[in-house]
Order: sequence, then structure tokens, then C-alpha cells
Amino acid sequence: MAGTLFTVALSCCAVAALAALVAPPRARLHLAGWCTAAAGAAGAAAGVAAVVTAGPGQLWSAWLPELLPLAGVRLTLDPLGGVFVAITGVVAVCAAIYGIGYCAHGLDGRVFQAVLPLFVAAMLVVPAAAGVSTFLLAWELMAVSSLVLLLAEHRRRAAVGRAGLWYAVMTHLGLVTILAGLVTFAAGAGGESFEQLRAATLPPAAKTVVFLATFAGFASKSGIVPLHAWLPRAYPEAPSHVAALMSAAMVNMGAYGIVRVGLDLLHVGPAWWWLLVLAAGAASALFGILQAVVTSDLKRLLAYSSTENLGLVLVGVGAAGFFAASHLSVVAALALAAALLHVVNHAAFKTVLFLSAGSVLHATGTRDLDALGGLRTRMPHTTVVFAVGALCASALPPGNAFVSEWLLLQSLIHAVPGAGVVGVVTMPLAVGVIALSAGLAVATFVKAFGVGFLARPRSAQAERASESPPVMLGATALAAAGCVALALTPTLVVPALGGAVGVVFPGREVVSGELTLRLAGVSGVISPLLIALALMASVVAVLGLVRVTAARRARRAARLWDCGAGPMSARMEYTATSFAQPLQRVFDNVLAPESDVAVTPVKESAYLVERVRFHARVPDRIEHRLYDPLIAAVTVLGRGARKLATGSVHRYLGYGFWALTGALIVLVVLW
Repeated sequence: MAGTLFTVALSCCAVAALAALVAPPRARLHLAGWCTAAAGAAGAAAGVAAVVTAGPGQLWSAWLPELLPLAGVRLTLDPLGGVFVAITGVVAVCAAIYGIGYCAHGLDGRVFQAVLPLFVAAMLVVPAAAGVSTFLLAWELMAVSSLVLLLAEHRRRAAVGRAGLWYAVMTHLGLVTILAGLVTFAAGAGGESFEQLRAATLPPAAKTVVFLATFAGFASKSGIVPLHAWLPRAYPEAPSHVAALMSAAMVNMGAYGIVRVGLDLLHVGPAWWWLLVLAAGAASALFGILQAVVTSDLKRLLAYSSTENLGLVLVGVGAAGFFAASHLSVVAALALAAALLHVVNHAAFKTVLFLSAGSVLHATGTRDLDALGGLRTRMPHTTVVFAVGALCASALPPGNAFVSEWLLLQSLIHAVPGAGVVGVVTMPLAVGVIALSAGLAVATFVKAFGVGFLARPRSAQAERASESPPVMLGATALAAAGCVALALTPTLVVPALGGAVGVVFPGREVVSGELTLRLAGVSGVISPLLIALALMASVVAVLGLVRVTAARRARRAARLWDCGAGPMSARMEYTATSFAQPLQRVFDNVLAPESDVAVTPVKESAYLVERVRFHARVPDRIEHRLYDPLIAAVTVLGRGARKLATGSVHRYLGYGFWALTGALIVLVVLW
């Protein structure tokens, strides 16, 4: 069943691309969009089938030797890959339907519409690849197609071209490190299929080289600090439904690669590998949410939120690897299940948030929260779905992220007694990072929702905003319904993830229960549905009490207290920047904000001021300290290298001769 559905999904992607190329302009958008949505639905069904029904000897596999020279195409859909295929499929359904309405104003070209289903197909194949060649081919197709989609509006805004350049460089440098690691692995294993890699016996030094090289590439794709620089540039400039696909589906492939290579193919390895992964995840979670809480660009805020949430995923993956290396298999399985559940939850609420942000951009033409406000009355449906996504992203009950972060905390807390000295020191720090990032996430999304939707409009664009077309609202509401389902009934999802966890840690039950989640092997019980019902009952009771109390008193109309300054205006409200100021001051030493005051005096007198301009910004400190000097050094080297290109054919032949000679000498010495 899984194989048939997967084949249908790829076939629908091919049909969608073909329809985009040959269909007439009026039908192109609908044909390509609905075919891509059908591909996503089939992919989601294939992934679910692989997770639920796959057992020993029941995995779907395919080998197509004629399709790819030398190695052929190898595909296997196991429960671990099925989780990521299902996530990609569901996100693709929402993004494709949304794109039908979103692309009707300038993005309905043949190339863009044809590349989108290819991007979806590549993301479906990456988790199903069962050979190095197939994996790398699908990975490169995913990178190139996403780059083309990112550059769709490069003629309208110069920032799109700069974002595309950053993304192209970072993603292909990541591909180089993944290629180096997997080629080294395949050379040591004597074959390129994952079965041969899994059975290979490599020296410890070679395993470390493979892990570090692949980890660098996969972390770059997931936007992990310090390899995140492309992400806050690319997401704001990409079309919103493409940004949803990149944030909710593509970045997950980095986490998948780390789990597949490190935990599955390399069989865990030493504990220090996973402490490195955990540290990178913790740093990314804190750095990402700190940048999100101080930015006023809505889509940039969501981009940094992705860095935070993928950081939390890597905290879970790193903890799982460390526990497995420390022979704590029960909590290792629980940590991996928490990481996979957070991947699912992040995909759900980030789809809602990016699609909602796209609706705001579509209606107002701006992403600046300082220029928004008043959208609650002008875009009521978008306000509701954004509120759902913001609640879920805040990791508060009854949001869906609350459950996955609770599971992650349980795994870290219960591992402390048997994790050794390193674990006793590290795990409480990780718990603190998760708690701090959750608190800052609440502040971030209170700012985004309160300032952007509930406040008074602070610009003409916000005052003229209107609700999005029904097809865009329907796609966003579908994703929001998924968030609600995950929040209220995780008991249907978490036990199913046990099959994916069993690929790495066989024979370990993670949780049980139909209404209440009961952790297996450790003490821990939670019932999200009962929590939601209790919260709802409390709210209803408070509202009823207020209504009964207020009914006993006569109503009077009175003007709001305004300190005697007259009617309240939008200029008296908190902006996103002013809302974040207290938190920014707390973390001044980390964020290193920059400010500048420009005073313009009156021409006739230096003592009279005509205008005072204050400018404040919070730059990306890692980019400022790491990438700016690196780019400056590369620029100097590039200018110096121009002297080598004189136009002389004889000199170029000499370069080739000496390069070939040097390569042969190196090969002789190494062999």
C-alpha cells in the first residue's frame, strides 16, 4: 500500500509540472495547484501507511537500475522515513491549495508553477532514498528547486537576489560536506546502499569524519547556529507558501539526515558526538528565539522561530544519542520520540503562521509589525487562525508544542540519575534552555499577535486591509485544524511514532494510553484533552461569574482613562519594537544592539534643532562577528586572484598540468 501511494504521489508531481508547462494561462494555476495538492495527499497517506503498517519484512523497497547511471535509484520507505514523508505531504497539500489564490497576482508563470511540484517530489524522495546516489540526487534537486522558487520575485525586490545568493552558497557548501561524508562512508563500506553502510565496520576515526562532515551539512539545512545565516534572509523574501514548505518541510530534512546517518547507519557512536549535537541545538534554540523576540519583521520573526524549534529538535536528538551511548535505552527512545513529535508539531503550526503571514502581506503589502495593527476587524478569519498558530508555537497548553516539549523535559529529567557526571551537569542546563526558550516564545508571539492584529492600525495599508480569498483561508484553516487535532489527541500520534523510534531503538515502547499519555519505563502521565477541557471550563466559569456580577449593576458608558491627553491614538500604543525593549535590555550583552542619533540643526542657528532622528537595530551578532570578516577575506582573495587570469592559454595549461601532477603525488602518498 505504501509503495503504491508513494508512486501515485510522484506521478501527480510529474503531472502537475507537465500541466504547468502546457496548460493555458487560465487553467494553469488550478491544474498545477490541485495536482500538487493531490501529490501531497498521496504522499501523506504513503507516509502514514509506512509508519502504521510496516513491520519486519513488510517494508516497501524499489530498485531502478536503469534510471540512474552506475548506481541506479534505490528507495525504501520505513517508519522513520515515513514520518517525514507524511509531514511533507500534509504541508504540500496546504501550501498548494493556498498557492492557487496567492499566485493569482503575478506568480502564475510556467516556470514557477512547474518547479513547485518538483520541489515537493524531491522532499518526498529524500526520506525514502536507500542509497547514497539517490539521496544526494534528491537532496540537490531539493536545493536547486527551492532556490528557483525563492528567486521568483527577484525583479521586484533587490533583497530577493541577495537572499538567493546567501541561500545558494550555504546550501551548496552543505551539500559538499554531506557529499564528502557519504562518499567516505561508501568507500569504507564497499557499497553505496544503506544496507551496506549499516553493515559496514569502519575505524573510529573514519566514523568521526563521516559524522562531523554530514552533521555540518545537515545542520546548515536546518538553520542551526552558526550555519543559519541564509534562513532569516530567505524566508522573508520567498513567496509565503514556498516559505511554509521550506520552514515546515524542508528544514526537517536536516534533522532526518542526522538521525538517519548518526543513529541508524553509524549505530550511535561515542557520546561526545551527541553532546555536540545537543549543544548546537541548545545554542540555536536560545539564539533563534532571542532574535525573534526583538525583530519587527513578521516573516523574519517566523524564520528565527524555525531556528529555535529545530534547535529544540536537535536537543532531543542529541539527548537520544547521548543516552543510547550511555546505555539508557528507555529515556533514549523517549527523547527521540519527543524530537520526532516536535518535528510534527512545528510543521503544523509553522504552516499556519507562514500562510497567515502571507495573507497579511497579501492584504497590506508590508511585513513590518510596527506598521500593522487593527487586522482583527478587517481580517477576522486570518486573525483566528494566526491566534491558533501563535498559541501552538508558544508551547502553552492546550497548544500542540506543549506536549512535545513536555515529553522532551521528561526524558531529560528522568535520565539524570544514571547519566554519569557529564549527564548530571548537562541535562539540567538543557532543561533550563528549554524553559527559557519557551518563556521567550510566549513573549514573541504575544508581541506578534497583540501588536499586529489587536492594536489600532498604524498605517494606511493596515486601515485598507481586507480578508484573503476563500481558497487561501481554507488552506490555512486546514493547517490550523491539524494543529488543534495534534494538541487535543496526541495519543493517536505519539504511539505511532514508536515505529519510527523502533528503527533506531528496536523493541522499545515509548508511551501508551488512549486518553492519557503514560510514559513507558518512567513515571509520567499527561492528558492534553483533559487539560483543554479543564481550561475551557475555567474560562466559561469566569465569564459566567463576570456576567452574573455585571448584570446586577446598571451599565454606564464612560470614556477610557487617557491621562487627560485626549482620545487615544495609535501613536500611544506599544509597537513591536517598544514591546521588545525590556527583554532587549535584559539580553543587551548577548544581542549587542546598535543605535544612532542624528541631530539636524536649523541652518541659521546651531542651537535650534530642526529634526532629531533616532535609529536602533539589533544585528545578527554571529553574522557580524563570523561572516562579515570571512566575506571580507574572500573578497580580498578574489581580487588578488584576478592577477592569475591574464588570458594566456599557456598559463592556463600550466595550471592544469601542475594541478594534475599535485593530485597524482597526493594519491601516491595516501595510497
